[in-house]
This record gives sequence, C-alpha cells and structure tokens, in this order.
Amino acid sequence: MSETVDPVVRTASPSPAAFHYGPAHLIMHGNAAFLAAFGRGSLGMPAREVMTELPRSAFELMDRVYREGRPLARRLVLPGGEHRLVVVPRADPESGDVYGVTTHLRAQGPPVHPEEETNP
Repeated sequence: MSETVDPVVRTASPSPAAFHYGPAHLIMHGNAAFLAAFGRGSLGMPAREVMTELPRSAFELMDRVYREGRPLARRLVLPGGEHRLVVVPRADPESGDVYGVTTHLRAQGPPVHPEEETNP
C-alpha cells in the first residue's frame, strides 16, 4: 500500500528546518520536524511571531545572514537543552540578491543550566 506524502512535510532531517522569505523571515516551508514543533499555522507567518521560544539572538542571527549574505551559526540554550542554529542565505542565482534564509535547529545535548553556560 502506497501512502501519498505531502511535499510540505517530506523531510530527511529529524531536526526542524525551514525556508524563510524576506526581511520579516516569513516561513514559506518547514520540514516535518519544524511543523511538529511550530505547527502548520506557522506557514506564511513571520518567524518572530511563531518561533517565540527562541531567544532574540536567534532572530538577530537571521537578520545578519539576510543582510550580509553569508552563512552563520550559533549555540542556543533552550528549555529542551543546547541547540545549534545554522542560518544560510538564499540568493538569486543571477543577481546574487539575498531573498531569504534557511534555518536548521539541531539539538546538541542535555539541558544546560544558565550558571553552567560558557561563552561559545
């Protein structure tokens, strides 16, 4: 028996990944893990409005990648543990203009208590 998979939720990654469009980082596509974490209602919404458990530094990183056009990553300490956020620019192949970013949020280990946190 063959099951049809919605291409919006097809994924090869168990970690949340999404494509964001424009300076407001509108969520245009999310893999199954992203949609499980943030809901189908997140599609078409600005990242800051639906990814509320992420710290301000996550959005500052997305803004910087969008502005500078180069991939960056940083460590985030979230309630579920330490994560690595990787943000990669999406650019028009002809003009080189950045039109969005892709994000990948990957768990790194068990929860870290703020007093135990060290600088990355």
